[in-house]
Amino acid sequence: MEKPTDTPSGKWINHIGLNFQDYKGKESTLCAGCGHDAITSQIIRAFFEYGINPRRVIKLSGIGCSSKTPGYFLNRSFGLNSIHGRMPSVGTGAILANRHMIAIGVSGDGDTASIGIGQFIHLLRRNVPMIYIMENNGVYGLTKGQFSATAEEGSALKTGVLNELPPIDCCIMAIELGCGYVARSFAGDPKQLVALLKGALGHKGTAFLDVLSPCVTFNNHEGSKKSYKHLKETEELLHEVGFVPFYEQISVDYPAGSMRVIELHDGSRLTLRKLEREYDPADKAQALRRIREANSTGEVLTGLFYIATGKPDFTEQLDMHEEPLAP
Repeated sequence: MEKPTDTPSGKWINHIGLNFQDYKGKESTLCAGCGHDAITSQIIRAFFEYGINPRRVIKLSGIGCSSKTPGYFLNRSFGLNSIHGRMPSVGTGAILANRHMIAIGVSGDGDTASIGIGQFIHLLRRNVPMIYIMENNGVYGLTKGQFSATAEEGSALKTGVLNELPPIDCCIMAIELGCGYVARSFAGDPKQLVALLKGALGHKGTAFLDVLSPCVTFNNHEGSKKSYKHLKETEELLHEVGFVPFYEQISVDYPAGSMRVIELHDGSRLTLRKLEREYDPADKAQALRRIREANSTGEVLTGLFYIATGKPDFTEQLDMHEEPLAP
């Protein structure tokens, strides 16, 4: 990605003529050090560098700490804070009304994997064109830190109580249900997260990102399996992820066999540079096997797990008129 133009005022200008400030939102009221704020920063950077006009964006959320996040980025965009667990259906309606808008939904592990799991399943099944970010901290931050459905078995609360229930892996669920872009990242890895967000912007259909985001108030202690310390010690990168937008000259020069280039529907490209082992993100069976292997050994696997291009999204399945319903 070429560096944005620097102006005399010191503000970066992107290729559509907007500066970095145009992509910011209100000041965060989340706890200092919250992983969600790190995710916000990378959303702002990804949309700015990709060159998305904020007025073309619909921001959606449910209820929870994560669902406050859309207030902190893209203040020129449209937004709606829906009721608990119902963000996918609201987003589906918004996209059907105006298919030319770009939808980004921010949810939490409780909002997605508990009360909203039925809505989440049908969003994936329908391939609704939306970037769906699950800010995953393993606890209910607004109700004093109880375990969520994604908390690992054996995790401990600050009180010492252990979680005895198995977790739901939403990435496995998304791949099984046919989602065409499935990735996991860590709030503490901005380089990887920005590349995955840009890839999601270039994908047609549902793009699901499970972003591990430590809760500094209730789930960042010894015994937590979603603390900053634990995630940094156990994270394993599946590959290094790069991104080349469609409007730049594409030039790739890597040793033969060391990388995979994936062209997205808008002409942009994701480049995956292999690390320890060969991995094909188009192989669904391999993706599921690799995630399960990592889960069984306690590794936190991050990267682009699965991608399938060319699948029709929900608006195409319904054969909708090109002119949006909204006007």
